[in-house]
Amino acid sequence: MTDMDNLRQKKLFLLDMDGTLYLDDRLFDGAGEFLYNIKASGRRYVFLTNNSSKGADSYIEKMAKMGIKTGAEDFITSVDALIFCLKERYGKAAFRHKIYIMGTESFKKQMKASGFNVTGSLEDDIDILVIGFDRELTFSKLEDACILLGRGVDYFATNPDWVCPTEYGYVPDCGSFAFMLEKATGRKPEFVGKPEPRMVYLAMKRFGFEPKDTLVIGDRLYTDIACGINGGVDTAFVLSGEGTLDDIDKTGIRPTYIFEGVGQISHEIFGNTLKL
Repeated sequence: MTDMDNLRQKKLFLLDMDGTLYLDDRLFDGAGEFLYNIKASGRRYVFLTNNSSKGADSYIEKMAKMGIKTGAEDFITSVDALIFCLKERYGKAAFRHKIYIMGTESFKKQMKASGFNVTGSLEDDIDILVIGFDRELTFSKLEDACILLGRGVDYFATNPDWVCPTEYGYVPDCGSFAFMLEKATGRKPEFVGKPEPRMVYLAMKRFGFEPKDTLVIGDRLYTDIACGINGGVDTAFVLSGEGTLDDIDKTGIRPTYIFEGVGQISHEIFGNTLKL
């Protein structure tokens, strides 16, 4: 079986979003057709995102504006990975620990809805600090985080992404916030999203697929592609977002496949047999 024959056998496609399917509100060429073809051929796609700043409902609305109909079951976020991690680490006590979240109100609501004891205020009985991509970041939050890290609380971060792509360039993401706090306090977080393999495991378990059936697709080697490698599945690196070919030699992270974008992947798998 050739590499492309192997690619055509994939049944579960785990897709990054920003920089892979779209940029801001612009869907990349061929992305809609790719998603249509996956469903039309009886296969499954799941969107994996390290962005903790908004929940699945926001992504459903965003995708709908671009002509893609989705449901909550189509998304696994770094918040889902965090919940999985906290339950695994602390058991039932995870719901008793008080967690300070340096993140958006949406992030806090997602955690509260899952039963966690969450706060955004500096209090004496906080056990855990979690930071995420925070579009509502203030100096007061950074100060609270430094105080808590000085106290020695357990420390998690949703994702190590340095930047988040926009139409005008990039803005600092959670990895940059974590680096800033490390320089201030000397403490590093435990990252729970990509490149850790939790989201890959959650997707395969949710839909009943094996590693041989699964392909991770993304534009960042150090998160998306590393996540797939760590999860024991094949990967496709697309050059439509942050990553470049030079990054492969710089990082030593080697994807199974390299494509210009998801439109090219769609053509390789489906050819012209299916179309919108």
